[in-house]
Amino acid sequence: MRRASVLFISMTFFAMLLVGCTTGEPVFDVKKITSQPKNFVGSETCKTCHLEHYDSWKVTNHSRMAQDVTVNADAFIVDINLDNIKADFKLLEDKGKLKLPLNDIYFPNKEDIKYTIGNEWKQRYIIEKNGILYISPIQFNTETGRWVNYHEKDWEKRPWLLKCGGCHTTGTKLDLEYPANSTFTEPGVGCEACHGAGSWHVALPKTAVFEKRETILNPAKMPRGTSVQVCGSCHNRGKSTMAKGSSWPVGYTPGKALEPYYTSTSYAAGDKKHMYPNEFSKGHHQQYIDWLKSEHRREGVTCTSCHSVHQLGMPSTRFQTKAAGSASCLGCHKQQNSNMAHAIHSFANCVGCHMPRIAKSAESSDIHSHVFKTLLPSGTLENPEIPNSCQNCHHHKDANLAELQKQFELLASMPKPEGKVVESVNAYK
Repeated sequence: MRRASVLFISMTFFAMLLVGCTTGEPVFDVKKITSQPKNFVGSETCKTCHLEHYDSWKVTNHSRMAQDVTVNADAFIVDINLDNIKADFKLLEDKGKLKLPLNDIYFPNKEDIKYTIGNEWKQRYIIEKNGILYISPIQFNTETGRWVNYHEKDWEKRPWLLKCGGCHTTGTKLDLEYPANSTFTEPGVGCEACHGAGSWHVALPKTAVFEKRETILNPAKMPRGTSVQVCGSCHNRGKSTMAKGSSWPVGYTPGKALEPYYTSTSYAAGDKKHMYPNEFSKGHHQQYIDWLKSEHRREGVTCTSCHSVHQLGMPSTRFQTKAAGSASCLGCHKQQNSNMAHAIHSFANCVGCHMPRIAKSAESSDIHSHVFKTLLPSGTLENPEIPNSCQNCHHHKDANLAELQKQFELLASMPKPEGKVVESVNAYK
């Protein structure tokens, strides 16, 4: 009886294999599905098949780039206490840092806020007015715990989805004529922000193995040039070439070349607020601009060479780098010795010198440079507007620049050989 059951199961499995290997017409119509407009379906749909990747994405800052407070009240990282906010703004007013009198500034109540933006360095708050979403003029800086102003004078002239919402939401559709009709699929940087709209991918059954794969994009499998531009589409600052007044690449989709949709900012073009005279970044979300100037770019080192977007399990580091601190660098740059310039910091702190904190997200110098180049005191001596790596260290913060440069040159130079010249052995023959 047992042998008969085993035989029956084996024959059934063999029959299933034969059916699975037939070349008959599939039960799904690929052409019909792919003839429809490709739409965004949202990360909650993606998780039904890709749960582990979804879970790892949920712990990233991308997933928290914008959060709906009506769905998640814990998105607030601080109480919206108007007395505390106004007290901090009064300090700013006393220092002459407000563009409007304190009493003329709009301060939202908690119930007015629909979305939060960010929570790592700072948090901003989205309100709705006449059907249009705006960033309110208040910002909470997490590491200092203080409230600061944000476009308090012109915030009502800056619709969020037009100005920057496309890099804080997924599936953003702008209506330039009627801004209140602008929409997005989900808040935050979701799966489809990097993999493209997923309606075709979702519509095809799992049995359509090869067809299904062709309907979604995987940046890890793209050529380097287009893959890195997926990151560069938002870790950038500039202007849209497709939508006047927009600061994100309207119309760009992963896998396309970025430049036709976007023009990056530069000091040469007059942006002295966000760029240093040497074209290094002063501002946040400009890592792509820096990387373009780096030796890493020329050698093929991209964002994902160092950062994992959504690794399975908990990330090992705070900012999704594949290794902590200088260990990321030493995976490629094997340290042979600790002499010359590298004798300054024998603990091999690559990041401290080669990625100085010279850019600002919330507070001054809270973001690393991504040009991967040490900035010497001599550069600051030539142009005081250009920072240097040495004075980013608290120990050298107020040190004399000329003396710092002199010390560096002494440490970085090879000593001249000393001693007597050994006479030729032939002289003794």
